[in-house]
Amino acid sequence: MRGLLLAISTLTVLISPGYGQFPGSPVSDYRSGLFVQNPCVSKQTCSECLQTPTCAWCMKEDYTSLDGAPLPRCNQETHFSAQSSSRVQCPIDEVVNPNNVFRVIQNIDLQRASQYHEAVQVQPQHVSLKMRVNEAHNLDFFYEQAQDYPVDLYYLMDLSKSMEDDKEKLSKLGDLLAATMQNITSNFKLGFGSFVDKVVMPYVSTVPKKLEEPCDGCAAPYGYKHHMRLSTDTSTFSGEVKRAQVSGNLDAPEGGFDAIMQAIVCKNEIGWRDKARKLLVFSTDAGFHYAGDGKLGGIVKPNDGFCHLDSKGTYTHSTLQDYPSVSQINHKVKENSVNVIFAVTEEQFDVYNMLQANIEGSSAGTLSADSSNIVELVKAQYQAITSSIEMKDNATGSVRVTYYSSCVGDGPVRQTNKCSGLRVGSRVQFTAKIEVVKCPKDPREWRQKFQIYPVGINESVLVDLEMMCQCECEQPGNPGYMENAPQCSGHGTYMCGICQCPTDFFGRRCECDRENLGFHGDLEAGCRPDNTTTTLCNNRGDCICGKCECYPRENPDEIVSGDYCECDNFSCDRYDGLLCSGPEHGYSACECRATNETCITPYGEHINKLCSGHGSCSCGECKCFETEEGQFSGRFCEECPTCPGKCEELTPCVQCLQFQSGTLADKEDEFGVDLCDKCPFDVIEVEKAEDYVRDDERLCTFIDDDDCRATFVYGYHNSTGQLMVWVQTTKECPVVVDVMGIILGVIGAIVAVGLLLILMWKVFTTIHDRREFARFEKERAMAKWDAGENPIFKSATSTYKNPTYNGKM
Repeated sequence: MRGLLLAISTLTVLISPGYGQFPGSPVSDYRSGLFVQNPCVSKQTCSECLQTPTCAWCMKEDYTSLDGAPLPRCNQETHFSAQSSSRVQCPIDEVVNPNNVFRVIQNIDLQRASQYHEAVQVQPQHVSLKMRVNEAHNLDFFYEQAQDYPVDLYYLMDLSKSMEDDKEKLSKLGDLLAATMQNITSNFKLGFGSFVDKVVMPYVSTVPKKLEEPCDGCAAPYGYKHHMRLSTDTSTFSGEVKRAQVSGNLDAPEGGFDAIMQAIVCKNEIGWRDKARKLLVFSTDAGFHYAGDGKLGGIVKPNDGFCHLDSKGTYTHSTLQDYPSVSQINHKVKENSVNVIFAVTEEQFDVYNMLQANIEGSSAGTLSADSSNIVELVKAQYQAITSSIEMKDNATGSVRVTYYSSCVGDGPVRQTNKCSGLRVGSRVQFTAKIEVVKCPKDPREWRQKFQIYPVGINESVLVDLEMMCQCECEQPGNPGYMENAPQCSGHGTYMCGICQCPTDFFGRRCECDRENLGFHGDLEAGCRPDNTTTTLCNNRGDCICGKCECYPRENPDEIVSGDYCECDNFSCDRYDGLLCSGPEHGYSACECRATNETCITPYGEHINKLCSGHGSCSCGECKCFETEEGQFSGRFCEECPTCPGKCEELTPCVQCLQFQSGTLADKEDEFGVDLCDKCPFDVIEVEKAEDYVRDDERLCTFIDDDDCRATFVYGYHNSTGQLMVWVQTTKECPVVVDVMGIILGVIGAIVAVGLLLILMWKVFTTIHDRREFARFEKERAMAKWDAGENPIFKSATSTYKNPTYNGKM
């Protein structure tokens, strides 16, 4: 553990203005707008100092000024290299300031292949590099395409029923294909394989009869078969293609990814050579299944990326493992340096053209309906592949590699990792700017190996990298390291000139015992003038064992003193003082300084440069240049309003780090490192980005994946030159038009109007009917009926007589 002294010192720097915000202090807060003049003096250990650019550490045991005041051990390297004895009190052999160390381990000259040796296309082949953080090293290396370089071409063909005529055409063109490639290189090998799909439902019919003959004249279905090993006997190619039988399946996509994976990883079975240009020609007229599709057939085990071919060349795990993913294919392509050529029909070209953009070193070409143009297509794609070169690396997120080259021309060097228009014998020089951007937390990662390689070629520059993240004097067994040292009162470990104290002791020499102090638990009482304040040492010193030790000044002539660091000899008002500081310094016209110190840029990306490299120093002031990029301005010529900014370059990282969107989101490199972690900066969340735009910051905006406008500001830290990015947490999104709501609203309005009209019609009809009925009732009540008798009316009378009756009983 670091001693309590260092903890108190660090805490004082972080939470109080003591070490930077009183007048003339060498350190200040970037956000407060005060520029940091010296980033080194605040570093408390040698390892922290070593990880700060341009800083050096003095490990002298008693490092003090002439008057005995302690001096900051970490300071600018120019401070220790100065010759003035009044300033430098540290012997040069006790200054820890290691430089980057570069050594070439293997450097075989570029050469063509012969019967005595293999071709060499990349030089050098192996280097070692010992580097400090943020101090770049430029590594120059060369690439030259060797004449008559070996070529391995493996033809992988879709043999479903729809490709039957293509198979026949390929068998006839086999000799021509071999002859064409042998005209390009005499060291040529050719092989052949085919594929259909997984033999499970729903990819193929599992009816027993269909498993034997899925279509008329078809062979039994299969996943992938390796028919012909890569061989110089190309005359057998046509025969193998002709003997291969077509088969059939049910769904439209094919199992091509299974075949590609096996054709790449089965190195011994296929016969791939290490020192050869490996071409895998993939021919099909259909789409492809990929990871996850296997679940439709009940296959849930992920593809393991290993070879599974039996003695007959058949893929044995077709029904056991899922299809590979695009990223798995890409990883294996890069690992084995294979160039995949997708030769597909016109209706499938767009799909495979998007696929090749996600597989390194691959390309796509349009195949005719019967594959009659296959020879011209392979030749054209091979020439396109070999006429350009792209350099990449597999460095971790702690290392940044930037490439520069003028390619084959004699123009200016520019930032690029790709050159085109190459011919056999064209030599291209690249410069790789290698930077350690941060020290990994795990010390085991301070030593790394990574490769700088041309895409599709199994050659590389192997870099053994050692990061200088710790001083040697902080490691046991080295000079300057001693446990229970007398310099540390026998309690702590002496390292690099300072003491690392155990838990119960603190102080510069571990002289303070927490249990035996006389302040009754208040360790700070002796560092306050009275009980009316909680400020220790006036924020201008450290409280050590109850006494103030005042901070030293960068200028040894300036001294802070007093029991509570309340006095100094440099804060007096000199505005009306002596002219030119007295007659010994000059009389009038002293406004021009004898040095250029006032023109040295103290902050930003051009720190410690004269006028930021964009102007000249005249009489202590910068006179800015006007270049082709634009007119520079500012006190140190650090600004260029008309120059192109870095908004577009920083946008992908801002999207990924802040909003988890963009091209880098949820993606990993071939080593499983999240691409977000490779971003060379951390974002700072702010409520409003515009508030952080000052003189040397740039405001940037971009449209995110959700069509919302995001805003961020970038600038450079005043002391370290580190890139800083402030991102506004909220995005400005356009008003979303609710189309469905509008449609439903219109429909609702129409229905409502219709219902209203019906209601009005009903009301009017009812009123009209009631009026008519009332009129009828009124007329009926007014009608008069005559109830008199008819004078000619007589009622009918009937008389009955019995002729047999004579009135006697």
